[in-house]
Amino acid sequence: MTPPGLYSIVTTIQEPTPAIRSLCARLQADGAALIVIGDKKGPARFELPGARFVPLAGQTALPFALAPLLPTGHYVRKNLGYLIAMAEGAPCIYETDDDNQPLSHWAPRALNVSARVATAKGWYNVYGAFSDAVIWPRGFPLERCREPIVRPGGDPVGCDSAIQQGLADIAPDVDAAWRLMVGAEPFHFSAGPSVNLAPGAWCPFNSQSTWFWPVAYPLMYLPSTCTFRMTDIWRSFVAQRCLWEIGQGVTFHAPEVQQERNPHDYLKDFEEEIPGYLKNHQIARILESLSLKSGPGAVGDNLVKCYEALVEREILRPTELDLLRAWMRDLDGIRSA
Repeated sequence: MTPPGLYSIVTTIQEPTPAIRSLCARLQADGAALIVIGDKKGPARFELPGARFVPLAGQTALPFALAPLLPTGHYVRKNLGYLIAMAEGAPCIYETDDDNQPLSHWAPRALNVSARVATAKGWYNVYGAFSDAVIWPRGFPLERCREPIVRPGGDPVGCDSAIQQGLADIAPDVDAAWRLMVGAEPFHFSAGPSVNLAPGAWCPFNSQSTWFWPVAYPLMYLPSTCTFRMTDIWRSFVAQRCLWEIGQGVTFHAPEVQQERNPHDYLKDFEEEIPGYLKNHQIARILESLSLKSGPGAVGDNLVKCYEALVEREILRPTELDLLRAWMRDLDGIRSA
């Protein structure tokens, strides 16, 4: 069976939201698939034509070594959605959240993009390329968030980018510190050329409107032994470090969704982000210090080496490696099927 041209993965504990209904309609128009991963909270059924709902009970029956190891009540259940899509031959995977609604120009993306390239080494606040306001992405080191931002110049160039992030208007993905101190909503970024981070440039990306192509599929792994607010951010640092070894960086696009944010307790978010405020810069330094292998065939080995280093430095707990090994076994099984 020929797979759809795109798979979209969402995890939710809610009935279908207006954002998900809008996304599903757009996906159906493009012949794409939507997989919705449930958890111990939320509906037993998900009544939305065109969506495939996988409740918690159904997840335990999946033929993946990772399925029985993942914690419940945690965003990392989304890992199973990725594996389902990969097992079915997905040529591209788009992940988002149930409160992100596609804008009118939202459309499936291609591996090759036209983007201005940010060549600066070290931390690069990509939000500054799309706004003059004081704003930074969730996971950006607080000690760097007021540094001057140099927008990339020159004409956009074509480049392959196996991980791409679309920004979100209305309620962009920022940390609790920004929301508590600034809190300017609704917020709108400006339009403009996409920005590709050259190897050596760091900027966190999230899981809210993010595109992956097969060479980067192993890098989709969400770690479990960290807080909900850090799992996609710490994944993003590992993914970027591994992308450098295939000569690529993450590409960021002007807003393609608007977030009608689910209710949040900002102080609880702040508490869950404290490990990041204290360790995000340290994680980047640890990953930079690693000697990794070059080439697409080394992505999986490099992924493991990165997580081993984070466990060794007590950023993540030792049990993380048990889950990661299960993830790698599942990827091997998918490739050999």
